[in-house]
Amino acid sequence: MKKCRITVMRMARYEDLMARYENPMDHPCDLREGQVFVANGWQRPEGLCLSAWETMSPFVLALSHGGEDLYDGWMKDKKSAMISCNDGFRPVSFLIEALEEAAD
Repeated sequence: MKKCRITVMRMARYEDLMARYENPMDHPCDLREGQVFVANGWQRPEGLCLSAWETMSPFVLALSHGGEDLYDGWMKDKKSAMISCNDGFRPVSFLIEALEEAAD
């Protein structure tokens, strides 16, 4: 089993949807673009949002166990995946890359 690097690539905000449908929140998402996490195998890295992890964990599991070419050629790098969290107000896009480093 390998480690996987998870990089916050892009963060969107849909202010119109937030104003219309969302209750005010103090810290709905504390991630920042460029932030990097390393998953030890398929274990959730400390500080990574649980909701985002629930969306990406099947991909981390597959990549950490040697899976590649997910969705038949979707990614240029066969050992990677681009995944977005399921927050409809402020979706975050993550790049997940299998590393050569073995998990602990």
